[in-house]
Amino acid sequence: MDEHAVDEGAVDGVLAASRALVAVATRSLGAAAEETTLAQYRALVVLASRGPQRMTDLAAALGVAASTAGRMCDRLVRKGLVRRSRGRADRRSVQVSITAAGRRVVDEATARRRALIAEILSRLPSSAQQVVGGALLEFAAAAGEVPDGQWPGVPAESGPVGAAAGARS
Repeated sequence: MDEHAVDEGAVDGVLAASRALVAVATRSLGAAAEETTLAQYRALVVLASRGPQRMTDLAAALGVAASTAGRMCDRLVRKGLVRRSRGRADRRSVQVSITAAGRRVVDEATARRRALIAEILSRLPSSAQQVVGGALLEFAAAAGEVPDGQWPGVPAESGPVGAAAGARS
């Protein structure tokens, strides 16, 4: 990866924008915010955008210890938003995937977020909207985000949620 000198003005701008985007993210959770923390929502987004993950890979994607990811998934399993299963190739590993209910939480929050962002962008001239959109797409790619159009499909409803709920990876 090519690394370049960092422009402090750019850092300040992105920092200010990140505060606005955190506010949008919080507001976009709507009623789900009472049941789902931002950290749990981020785990749901990682699973929705990248598909099923080994617990260790989910922890790495979230930037947390595997034990923290495990506790977070325990809560999400109890809420019916993710499911756990044993790995097919390695029965010691735990695979975590989003349920249809979890995907609905992500999709509903994304729709609300899209509307909130559109409202903010409408205050900018069209040319500025294009510049902001392009810059943020590049920023998201540099941060390793999966573009919305490349997310896996909605998971099918399946059997009991919470299989192997006590297992850790």
